[in-house]
Formats: sequence, C-alpha cells, structure tokens
Amino acid sequence: MTAEGAAHPARVGVFGGSFDPPHVGHLLAASDAADALALDRVLFVPAAQQPLKADRRQAPAAVRLAMVEALVDGDPRFGVERAEIERGGLSYTVDTLASLAARWPGGELVLLAGADVLATFARWREPQRIRQLATLVVLTRGDAAGAAGDPGAGPDLPGGPPVFLPTRRVDVSSTEVRARVAAGRPVRGFVPDAVAAIIRGTGLYAPSHAPSSS
Repeated sequence: MTAEGAAHPARVGVFGGSFDPPHVGHLLAASDAADALALDRVLFVPAAQQPLKADRRQAPAAVRLAMVEALVDGDPRFGVERAEIERGGLSYTVDTLASLAARWPGGELVLLAGADVLATFARWREPQRIRQLATLVVLTRGDAAGAAGDPGAGPDLPGGPPVFLPTRRVDVSSTEVRARVAAGRPVRGFVPDAVAAIIRGTGLYAPSHAPSSS
C-alpha cells in the first residue's frame, strides 16, 4: 500500500534511503522501530538522488521504487512514499517532511535514520527545520555505541541530541547484496524473494550494471 492509501495515522515513521537494493535488514529495522516507538505506520521513502551521494551511480529510480514496494508488500504496518522519486532531481528530507506534515496535520512524524546521520546531519538542507518537523530517531545495531537514552551521544547535532533506538544486529548491507549478484552468488535470505525476482528480471547489479560504490 502506498502512503496515499493510508488513513490518518497519528504517529508516522519516515524511513528514507537509496534502497539500492532494499534488504531484510531494512525490513527488520523498520519492524523494530514500529514496535518500540508505537508507530501507526512506517513509510519507506526511496530517494531519487541523495544530495550527499550525488556523485555515485545507482540503479534506476523506477526499479528501486519497485523493489521497495515488493519489500513491504503485504505488511499493513508499512507503506511507500513516492514523492522523492516523482519529484526527481536531488531529494531533500526537509521537503518530504513538510509535504507529509501538510498531508497529515496534527500527526507526529518520526524520522528514522542510521547511525551515519551523526556525521552528516549538519550538512543536510535545513537541519533545524527537520528537527521541528519530526522527532529524529537514530537506529543503532545491537549494542553499538550510542545506546538509547545516552545523553552524551550526538550533542552537537542541530536541534540537540536525537533519540537512540537499538535494533537487532543484522549484518546485511546493500553493498554486499550488489557484490554477491555481480559475482553470481545467491542472495536468498539477504532480500525477500520478490526483490530477488526483480533483480534477476532486470539484470540489475550484473557486472555491466553494478554501481561503483555504496
């Protein structure tokens, strides 16, 4: 189900990224966040082009969107927000959050991000406004540094420290999935079967198509 099909949830998780490709680690992190934060819905938001990765090759936007839709299909907790793909060009989180806030007035937005946000967030467009529009939750893996409630973690972020949420440790990355496909190795267990079918059907990540870096 897409974001447009959702009713008016009170607490919406916003989980963005390249999703090149989306994998089971993304799915489990979103599931953990939905449970721990009592989210009514988690929206996966595939970016058209992430500004801080503008020099990196990636799979076509339409294919990444199709893979994300396949990833979440059948789980009523999850939806897909197409706005960044439809806008095209560089994707800015602040624009997406502003659009969602206008769509669901009175709702609470929760921005779900990986731990790498701590190093780059100050370089995002309008970070202070992002903090006004949404609660920033940094997803950490297992017992990684920055445990939930750690007041000393991320103190220099615009808007102050975020909320830290430990999620289960799943050592799967999009980089590894692409490398396995390029090497002709199976990805069963790394991505859902429906995502694997799209990768096979499009020839994605074969040596002539694989992005140069994650």
